[in-house]
Amino acid sequence: MNRKYKLTCALTVLTLALAGCAGKTIKVEEAKPNPLPKLAQAKSLVPVFSSSVSSTDEADPLRLRLDADNGVIFAINPNGEISAYQGKQRLWQKKVSKAGLSAGVEAASGLVIAGNTKGQLFALDQQTGEQRWAAQLSGAIIAPSLVHADRVITVANDGMVFAHEVSTGKQVWTYKLPNVQFSLRGIAAPVALDPRHVLIASANGYIYALDAVTGVPKMQRRVAVSDGRSDIQRLNDLDGEPVVAGQFVVTTSYQGQVTVLDLASQQVIWSEDASSIQRPEVVGNGVFVAQTDGKITAYEITSGQKLWENDQLLNRQLSNPVMLGTDLVVGDLDGVLHLIDPSTGQIVGRSKTSGEVRTLRVIDNQLYVSTRKGAYSIWQNR
Repeated sequence: MNRKYKLTCALTVLTLALAGCAGKTIKVEEAKPNPLPKLAQAKSLVPVFSSSVSSTDEADPLRLRLDADNGVIFAINPNGEISAYQGKQRLWQKKVSKAGLSAGVEAASGLVIAGNTKGQLFALDQQTGEQRWAAQLSGAIIAPSLVHADRVITVANDGMVFAHEVSTGKQVWTYKLPNVQFSLRGIAAPVALDPRHVLIASANGYIYALDAVTGVPKMQRRVAVSDGRSDIQRLNDLDGEPVVAGQFVVTTSYQGQVTVLDLASQQVIWSEDASSIQRPEVVGNGVFVAQTDGKITAYEITSGQKLWENDQLLNRQLSNPVMLGTDLVVGDLDGVLHLIDPSTGQIVGRSKTSGEVRTLRVIDNQLYVSTRKGAYSIWQNR
């Protein structure tokens, strides 16, 4: 691997194996999660679909998200299987990798894309589950790919960005991100910037805009800085996906900042200290960030003014926040889905799934949830 060290950070606990004579492991004690706040009148969500697959290791940050395309739901199993559902009916299930699967799933252009820690990338036919093609990458795949501009864009764990043709799987181009001495074990998935370009977030605090067709870089911009004294304190990975909101790009970083970049000028409009490894949510003029300590903060997108901050969920290892209808939703380490009033930050309801919530997505006004214990579920508002 080109990156010398990959560190696993479980938000409030960081374990480092020292290379000294004693060879001991030093563990920082995990902070105790805040108890759930009492709610006078609690709203709740309605479960629509649920499925269960193999669990993942507690310290592994894999985000095995669900995806949907043309009314069909696609789910990945860490044991190497991919399944397709229509409603609650399973259409097909295919074993694609004896080495398991560690990233996915991306469903678009008639394909279902997933990868594993061996660097193997698989493309299946959405209708039948048959393998259309496979490709070998240079490093582990721990973040979902992106299908965009007739390309499958994938970031490997060694910092290489790959583009393959959608129809054939032929490798078209690669792009090498700069090496870093230390980084968290986690990678942001590529996101679409416009119909032609993709955004890649890196462990060096930069975002890169690449031409999806040719791989030619269009922009690179530093959006996170850290002034810690040690290498560990200076970690400022961008593990959460950037959000493109009109003329703005919103990013978060570990031990860094929440930053808003103007695409026209390529200049940072504002940046406020905040540590997060999760994708922010942007709705209207609001930027919502789930921080590593459990605080949830709302900012005004053009000025950076802090609108509110909720500290009732400290140390509950929050997922990325998403907007479902009129509610902001965030999951936690106990599988609780918290409903929050986006105008005030007040918790107004909750629902419960099984296991630490790793990813939330909203597709067609439904909430897609995946957890470390392998519980997949879909919810909607009452």
